[in-house]
Amino acid sequence: MYILAIDTSHQNGSVALAEGGGAVFRLIGQSIVEGGTFSAQLVPSIATLLGKHGLDLSKLGCLAACVGPGSFTGLRIGLAAIKGLAEVMHIPIVGVSTLEALAHHATRDGLILAASDARRSEVFTGEYRRTGGELRREAEYLCTAVEFTARIQACGPSEVVTSDARLAQLAGSVHAHVMTFSDPGSEAVARIGLAKFLRGETTSVDELDADYLRRDDNLFFPSARSS
Repeated sequence: MYILAIDTSHQNGSVALAEGGGAVFRLIGQSIVEGGTFSAQLVPSIATLLGKHGLDLSKLGCLAACVGPGSFTGLRIGLAAIKGLAEVMHIPIVGVSTLEALAHHATRDGLILAASDARRSEVFTGEYRRTGGELRREAEYLCTAVEFTARIQACGPSEVVTSDARLAQLAGSVHAHVMTFSDPGSEAVARIGLAKFLRGETTSVDELDADYLRRDDNLFFPSARSS
């Protein structure tokens, strides 16, 4: 099965074309879309990538899109493109979180914290439970840098995964085991999206929306759920 994935959550975006099924995944090709050109270049980049490999939209079994958190403008343009293609061609859609893609880099089982810079001294944080290679989302929220370190101390994650050097240093300051990776791109969105599609975790055009995280104050009080 062929899958087309886009990621416009970062300064530069990308489009990936892949195929797979079951445990099989193969990246066929990938194109970078420079920041500031998403509205003009995203759809042409998709057409060029498909044409380069002798495919058209009718051959696609699934579309995968990064839903954020990330750039407001980039996500809006990317999701509008995916919705348009899905509606016209009747192709199933899968949404993939930026934090989810980061968390898939984790090497340990247990509670995984994925973190990315939200600016203004705030942190986009995702909490995932990894068991035997399977990853399950528990929460995603926006918090301050101080709350981020407090949360690490309170829940004792087995690993903190981030693409930001400052956040890695911050997590290390409270003795967390930290892994740093580059920002996930469309290849990661395609890989995770394919797995979610095969599990039946699709979404409709109307339901697909950007993930602009808000605070979850319950996490920072004694009554918060235990991790």
